[in-house]
Amino acid sequence: MFYTYLLESEKNEELYTGYTSDLAKRVKEHNQGLNFSTKSARPWKCIYYEACINEEDAKRRESYLKTTQGKRLLKRRLKEYFIKRKIQFEISLQGMR
Repeated sequence: MFYTYLLESEKNEELYTGYTSDLAKRVKEHNQGLNFSTKSARPWKCIYYEACINEEDAKRRESYLKTTQGKRLLKRRLKEYFIKRKIQFEISLQGMR
């Protein structure tokens, strides 16, 4: 199996899309700082993934999800997650006042 995944930085809410054959190992590598492009925004959590039997399908899906249209699709797909995250953030700000 090959996985296309979306990570979210717990540090700054940045999003990162990738693909791998071992999802748990890959997320661990991101969190250990082994990937230059994600090292500065650690820690990361996986908020979405899709499984493909074929590696080329996973690569193609990753490429699509990195486009503007693909990013829009993911934000629609994860709409409730992002709404909940925003509400939790606003509540935490109110607690700081």
